[in-house]
Amino acid sequence: MTDRIKKLRETLKERILALDGATGTALGDVANTPEPFGGEKYEGLYEALNIHSPELVLHLHKTYIDAGADIIETNTFSGSSIVLEEFGLESQTREINRRAAELACEAIKKYGDGKPLWVAGSMGPSTKTIQVTGGIDFDGVIAQYIPQILGLIEGGVDYLLVETSQDTLNIKAILQAVEAANKELGTDTPVSVSLTIETTGTMLAGQNIEAAVYTLSAFDLLYLGLNCATGPEFMTDHLRTLAELYPGFVAVVPNAGLPNTEGEYDESALQLSDTLQLFAKNGWVNLVGGCCGTTDDYIRMINEKVAQYEPRVPPKSIDKSATAGSEALILEEDNRPVLVGERTNVIGSRKFKRLVTGNRFEEAAEVGRSQARGGAGILDLCAANPDRIEVDDFLNILKPLLRKTRTPIMIDSTDSEVIEEALKNIGGRAAINSVNFEDGEEKIREVAALAKKHGAVLIVGLIDEDPDQGMAITVERKLEIAGRAFDLLTKELGFDDGEIIFDPLVFPCGTGDKNYMGSAEETILGVKAIKEKFPRSKTILGVSNVSFGLPKEGREVLNGVFLYHCIQAGLDYAIVNTTGLKRYASITEEERELCLDLLNNTRKDAIERFADFFREARPTDEAKVKNMPVKERLEYAVIEGVREDLIKNLDKALKKDDPLDIINGPLMDGMAIVGERFGANQLIIAEVLESAEVMKAAVSYLESKLPEGEKSESRGKIILATVKGDVHDIGKNLVDMILSNNGYEVINLGIKVPPAKLLEAVREHKPDIIGLSGLLVKSAQMMVATAEDLHSAGVDIPIIVGGAALTRDFTLTRISPAYDDIVFYAEDAMKGLTLCHNLQDPVERETLYESWREIQKERLEKYNKKTKVKPVTVPKENIGWREVDIPSAPDNEIHFYEPEDLDEVFSFINKKMLYGKHLGLPRPEERLTDEDDKQAQKVLKAVNRVKEEAKSGDWFKPKALYSWIDTWSKGDNLYWNYNGSSVELNLPRQQRDSFLCAADWVAPEGKGDSIVMFITTSGKEPNEIALRWKDEGRLLDSFILQVLAIESAEALAEIVHQKIRKEWGIPDKEDITLKEIFKSKYHGVRLSFGYPACPDLEDQTKLFNLLKPEKKIGVRLTSGFMMEPEASVSALVFHHPDGHYFRAE
Repeated sequence: MTDRIKKLRETLKERILALDGATGTALGDVANTPEPFGGEKYEGLYEALNIHSPELVLHLHKTYIDAGADIIETNTFSGSSIVLEEFGLESQTREINRRAAELACEAIKKYGDGKPLWVAGSMGPSTKTIQVTGGIDFDGVIAQYIPQILGLIEGGVDYLLVETSQDTLNIKAILQAVEAANKELGTDTPVSVSLTIETTGTMLAGQNIEAAVYTLSAFDLLYLGLNCATGPEFMTDHLRTLAELYPGFVAVVPNAGLPNTEGEYDESALQLSDTLQLFAKNGWVNLVGGCCGTTDDYIRMINEKVAQYEPRVPPKSIDKSATAGSEALILEEDNRPVLVGERTNVIGSRKFKRLVTGNRFEEAAEVGRSQARGGAGILDLCAANPDRIEVDDFLNILKPLLRKTRTPIMIDSTDSEVIEEALKNIGGRAAINSVNFEDGEEKIREVAALAKKHGAVLIVGLIDEDPDQGMAITVERKLEIAGRAFDLLTKELGFDDGEIIFDPLVFPCGTGDKNYMGSAEETILGVKAIKEKFPRSKTILGVSNVSFGLPKEGREVLNGVFLYHCIQAGLDYAIVNTTGLKRYASITEEERELCLDLLNNTRKDAIERFADFFREARPTDEAKVKNMPVKERLEYAVIEGVREDLIKNLDKALKKDDPLDIINGPLMDGMAIVGERFGANQLIIAEVLESAEVMKAAVSYLESKLPEGEKSESRGKIILATVKGDVHDIGKNLVDMILSNNGYEVINLGIKVPPAKLLEAVREHKPDIIGLSGLLVKSAQMMVATAEDLHSAGVDIPIIVGGAALTRDFTLTRISPAYDDIVFYAEDAMKGLTLCHNLQDPVERETLYESWREIQKERLEKYNKKTKVKPVTVPKENIGWREVDIPSAPDNEIHFYEPEDLDEVFSFINKKMLYGKHLGLPRPEERLTDEDDKQAQKVLKAVNRVKEEAKSGDWFKPKALYSWIDTWSKGDNLYWNYNGSSVELNLPRQQRDSFLCAADWVAPEGKGDSIVMFITTSGKEPNEIALRWKDEGRLLDSFILQVLAIESAEALAEIVHQKIRKEWGIPDKEDITLKEIFKSKYHGVRLSFGYPACPDLEDQTKLFNLLKPEKKIGVRLTSGFMMEPEASVSALVFHHPDGHYFRAE
């Protein structure tokens, strides 16, 4: 390290440094004829100015130095040989870059007045990237950049800057080119990287900022930054993530906004510097500068604005165990173990091997996508086949696999060539599976070097050279080999503890081999011992090895029990068939006992008892309707939601009828009866979803029997969307399930859909009907705006709206006039289905419009006659704080709370909400206890099934944050201090009756009062699992899981509120019941944002500023100030005994 770089590192700790501004756009303003470039042939190549017009380059550097820039970039953004080749200058690459570096060094000496200034060697992207454009490979990138790097180092740059980087694989290749150039010259010039995140939220190659940070943290960079693509505001979230994660210095170098239609940049120096000032104030940056469209005026103003702020203090470390595909995979307690997809393996999967040997690589990659959808967090890819060329097969599968999935890749090979070629094609952070000491240390050193070179993590199998017991079976041997590997990798080869994953090995426990009797228990104990001795390293097991040789029916059961106990021991990664994994909760006690006898070798006849049991096991048959004709059996299956013998009956029907006749006949007839029964209150929503599951399975099977290119006829095309600003989509997803399985083609646009996106979808898909959803009052207003925009764009398609905040009156008097036509309101999903049926029938449609127009006319007359409310003078007497004893706040810390188990949360769920409101079961509290009530018991069984799966899956983990805040009131406002200044929260006052206002429940300043703020969440994982279940056809389970997550967040809110009351010294009476808690029969009250007494959702930002839940429990605010995940609750807690719910109107 040179003295200049030492000084640069020291200065970066002392103050925020300024990079210079744009080079290309600035030079373009002065070099606007061919002459400065050396003629027309080179016009537009700014790097040519280094040779033909060096005075222009020198002058530009001077302007930035005069503006206060600390770091000057060389004029070499497009100076790689592949770009210069387009101008016939590739042979001069080294000279052009060397001259550019000399000019920058000359400028800082000539114009720097002795100040410490530095030169950065700029290296922009070339015209080709490995993952985005293709046409070049890893070694090709290295070759094209080495001449540029050599020239820059020879010209005297202090460090190299890889900027506007859009492909992490290219970055890794350039970093290797830097290493090669330094080696050739005998230098150690450091390198920095600056990423470009597009408006899509990712780099062009697909990686998001988190994945890029974890990928590049494996390399020694001077700093990591963001530049170009957008203006600074769009960079905010990405910069926040980068600043929170990266353990080195951070830079931000935005454009002057986005280019306008003329290609010019409109954001002023004041606007840009104000935003960068905010970044500096937040403590996010060590370096700032300007990219496209910025000039010396921008740099001058930026420098002035940020000078007053301290530089960012980087975190001490980053989790080095993380891997990454397009998204990062960070191992945390709440996602352990990560499931490793094992079916992309030619050794372990016959199907996969058959696809690979048949050169059907796209289909082979689909196996990986299926594993990822089935829950695999990382994919283990193995192509080792002695009859084929492994490296060719591996790459042929890998390339489409990377396109189809966002998960990290585990390179499963012992061939160094395969490993290296794979690493040259993976942009993210891979894992290498695996190395061991079987042939001594040579191989492990060779592969470890590749891992370090490419930034991969390394799996170490616990095997050594011992001729008798090379594979470690006992705990002692496992620890012995793990310790040897750990010392070699960390003390000699430079690995971080977290970059090592130990494989303690799994042996078959049911083959009768005496060597392996009890080995499963040793493996479980080995996992625990390794985690205790090497806490920052990780563990991995190939789970299914344990059941090798046993009856097929019992293998997944044994795998499930073994995995459960390994998880309890601390296992981090489990290599499993994610689509066939048996959940522990679904395994009976008898099956568990048989498995444990086998795993722990506690009975001599354990293998025989296990094998006998599962050979004799048969699925239980439900009652069949034996004497019905096959069409009636199919109709019955749909109506009753019974899947038993479904495929068998469909095959029988296919002998007489075409697939389309069966779909449009008995299946649709069955769904029609389901709709009728729901309308007559004979079925509840849970039963409707069971019927939809059967319908989905049947249609999917029948469509596979249709001639190629033919598909079932759609009843109509419908676009569904939750309106802009609203994250709630459970109701909309329910509508999607019901419509999709009643013959409609549904395009579900998701949540937070702005009118422009909806309009774009309407033009693309040309739907028959539009369905809009929204939960909050704000969403109802957004529906008015959306309807207005659609009307202005000439859209005249029928619209159906639904959601908790809507009424038919609001729809007819506010939304319909905005659309200039009738907009229909559906109270529930089945009403929506009926409306769709009617709208798609030409006769029914006209009748429907006529009847709704009559209703609208009547409603509008009443609406227009409403008198405006006159302003009310609020009486001063009887308002304000009523004096009471003020309980002391225990502290002002932010408390994290996670229940010990889900049963605690589930016990606080409001049955009326879960079973009544969401699942449609009337009088749930009395009916659920009636064992003879078949409908109630069926719903209860379904909910319990989902609960058990949630409890066993380690992905349903409600969490909470809460904190006491010293608060005072004045008028209708509450105040508290935050970061040295007071924050104001205005609360509405009732304009009638008692003129209530929640601010009256807090004492004035000086009284020592406080409130509590809290947030609870069920996390994002339940919704992700629910969507997966929906894709798998588990419609009822999917819906139950979504509503269970919502009600679990509410239940945890009750638990936390009760906990707060106790800690505040105002505990509940000892015999308080849940019913009383749900009716708020306790001391004080809690209010949530968006409801009448606390209506402004934007005020949630004040709570979020204090609790910072984004990182701690994964809850964030959308641009519309709604919480994501949807299954989250926030609230203000008041202790005052007068506190109660009221409507502020």
